Amino acid sequence: MEGKTEAEQLGVLLLCTGNVCRSPMAAALLTNKLRTLGAAVRVRSAGLFTQGYPALPDAVSAMAAYGFDLSAHRSRTVTADDLAYATLVVGMAREHVRHAVVTVPEAWPRAFTLKELIRRGEEIGPRAGGEPLGLWLARVHAGRERARLLGRDLADDVPDPTGGPPQGYADTAALLDRLMTRLAKLCWACRAHNGDRGQ
Repeated sequence: MEGKTEAEQLGVLLLCTGNVCRSPMAAALLTNKLRTLGAAVRVRSAGLFTQGYPALPDAVSAMAAYGFDLSAHRSRTVTADDLAYATLVVGMAREHVRHAVVTVPEAWPRAFTLKELIRRGEEIGPRAGGEPLGLWLARVHAGRERARLLGRDLADDVPDPTGGPPQGYADTAALLDRLMTRLAKLCWACRAHNGDRGQ
């Protein structure tokens, strides 16, 4: 890791099951929103099981409507190093956070489902100017219970459109677009306002 800036070493890791639909869609959307804010944050995506597969055709089509080309994307399986070095781990569903925490228990305070992170973050308020992301995440994490990682819950899970009609992919893309807008404002809008471009 020598010779890399903090923004290159660390960053946001987005997880889903196959890394061929939800997480690459979310990564493209978040990367664009962070670029708009001028925040130099590395965004990566990975899945639990698959390696080397292209994004699903309907996911590619859904993202093309937002001006993003996922045709070159190839899935990758999340590694323990990914989880150990990411500043923030965001799962599309509870099962993804559960996998992250079982693989690297130390990731628990900085691993959330997307919906949980936004819900809890909006309850405590956005990250303050000058506040390190890790400290803000510690405040968001306070009071969480591991038992809530069990099972599935629509309050936490972004629906998986895989195998469904094209409209399902469009609906998921629209949902992710709204959620990523809220996440970027919570975590990084303060950095742009203060002229701080890093984490």
